[in-house]
Amino acid sequence: MERLKFTQRNEVIDILRASTMLLMIFVNDFWTVDGVPKWMQHANTNEDFLGLADVVFPLFLFVMGMSIPYAIESRSEKGYSESSTILPILTRTFALLIMGVFTVNTEYGFTNSFGISRDIFRVLMVLSFLMIWNIYPKTKKPIRYLYVTFQIIGVISLIFLAFIFRDSNGGIMQTRWWGILGLIGWTYFVCSFIYLLVRDNAFKILLFFLGFIVLCLIKSSNLIPRESFVNSLLNIFNLGTGANVSFTMGGTLFSVLIVKYSHFNFNKKLLFVLSTVTIFLLAAIISNNFWIISKNRGTLPWVLYCIAIAIGSYSLISYIVSKGKASWFRIIKTAATATLTCYLMPYILYSVIYGFMNISLPEWMKEGIPGLIKCAFFAFLCIGITALMERYKIKIKV
Repeated sequence: MERLKFTQRNEVIDILRASTMLLMIFVNDFWTVDGVPKWMQHANTNEDFLGLADVVFPLFLFVMGMSIPYAIESRSEKGYSESSTILPILTRTFALLIMGVFTVNTEYGFTNSFGISRDIFRVLMVLSFLMIWNIYPKTKKPIRYLYVTFQIIGVISLIFLAFIFRDSNGGIMQTRWWGILGLIGWTYFVCSFIYLLVRDNAFKILLFFLGFIVLCLIKSSNLIPRESFVNSLLNIFNLGTGANVSFTMGGTLFSVLIVKYSHFNFNKKLLFVLSTVTIFLLAAIISNNFWIISKNRGTLPWVLYCIAIAIGSYSLISYIVSKGKASWFRIIKTAATATLTCYLMPYILYSVIYGFMNISLPEWMKEGIPGLIKCAFFAFLCIGITALMERYKIKIKV
């Protein structure tokens, strides 16, 4: 059977990814200000509420799911076999898990060790990530040995940092939870292998997606005992409630469908989008009668609402791009091409600004509208610095 063509890069996916990363840095900076509107914040664990911050991570997972067919089919077009694609999936997953463990541990405090403060630790951590996973130019010149040396130094540095790490209670580095990057890694691992198994077969992808939705329904109902064998089996790949993989498989399915039916005219595409968003919204409203909307608990209503928002967001950006307005998003382009570097940039800037330089902002900049403007400026600053680094071929790519 002839494969769908994913060879042409989807500009809308890049813009949605960049917008999501900008939003992620923005909401993650709320801890530095007061008076953030309720609708922008994360909801509490047992609160039936969907804040702006609760939508960001699902959007990122959805976009990642949309990108999976493009990545795998692009390799196939270049002549790579399915078996050769397994290694990149495994190495990418491993890198995300390692980075996830390190970043999470720094959130549990840090006891000065070897004269290294937490700020210095975080800077060295990110620099180590850069040395190991930077995109080094492919060359046969002797300088390639220097690149290998950088990678070796990065590995040794991470090992040293893991060895000296002690949290505020004296505990060593450990897998407390996988962190955002680790959760992305596990989700990518599961969904990439599923796509590698079924490829662009929309019906089979739909079955997996519905399976994860059913899993989310079952977990939301607490029908699987925490200490059961089934729950232990699910935890092997950190599936949790099935929410994260639902987002990513939903993105994969949506990506396959928009390519499969790319020949539809505007009216048919609009009808498809409106129908799909309506179905998910209705399902979310109905399910909300039985379960609360909770990101922390990974409930079904949260999943359904966020998928509806993700599809709607993609469609809106797609419409803007179709009107020749893609240039509107040029300022945040780097957040799509160097996404991981953007995500890690705050670890360095927080250490430099609040640690090394010990800068204290005026009180009027720490609350209300001025505070939100400061958070927005910080997000754009992270992207701007990342863009400068990318210009000099410095960015993490796993």
